[in-house]
Amino acid sequence: MGRIRRRVRVSGRVQGVWFRGATQEEARRRGAVGWVRNCRDGSVEAVFEGAPETVDALVAWCRRGPPAARVENVELHEETPEGLRGFDIEH
Repeated sequence: MGRIRRRVRVSGRVQGVWFRGATQEEARRRGAVGWVRNCRDGSVEAVFEGAPETVDALVAWCRRGPPAARVENVELHEETPEGLRGFDIEH
């Protein structure tokens, strides 16, 4: 199976706890591409592209987040891959 893309929106205590940096590290370690950013409503949004097992593992990781986070909800949306390169923190 080829590359897939998922967009997640994570809510709870997810800003100010190094969620974006930890997400970037985890995605790069696993070989996924995409981006992560803080949202005005206090949530964090991320897009992951890669092999299905890689993307699924990153979505599962987002349900926990880094140690200081308290994830309350994860919204998941399937999207069409765009062929992104690298994994960035968007500001």
